[in-house]
Amino acid sequence: MGRLLSIDYGRKRCGIAVTDPLRIVATGLTTTSSASLIKFLKEYTAKETVDKIIVGLPTTMRGEPSESMRYITPAINRLKRELPGIEVDFWDERFTSVLAHRAMIDGGMKKMARRDKAAVDEMSATIILNDYLQSKNYNTNI
Repeated sequence: MGRLLSIDYGRKRCGIAVTDPLRIVATGLTTTSSASLIKFLKEYTAKETVDKIIVGLPTTMRGEPSESMRYITPAINRLKRELPGIEVDFWDERFTSVLAHRAMIDGGMKKMARRDKAAVDEMSATIILNDYLQSKNYNTNI
């Protein structure tokens, strides 16, 4: 069984999270610039088996795709072309940045550290992946 990987895609940088091989827990992996995302994923998937990539789907409060989909869609289409053997799925990312900030505060992270947008992006990717895991009951089938 391969890992699941999630991406919190942004114009400048992407937060990335990944599960363990048994898909029990999701942890933040890193952030990378949006321009180097494909290169990073190719290198990572050459070392680790990834069965699926989950991409945060930005939606409005009405549940409609947000305007940022106009730059996410071409990037994900390129991702699908460059890594054809890996399934790509979208998952609602509403409120993940708010939840990431809350988790940082609850975890005792200092105010200056919480201003690090890369850390917020990585944590947002982790939240997306955890939500996905819980919805699919991956971690209850063991």
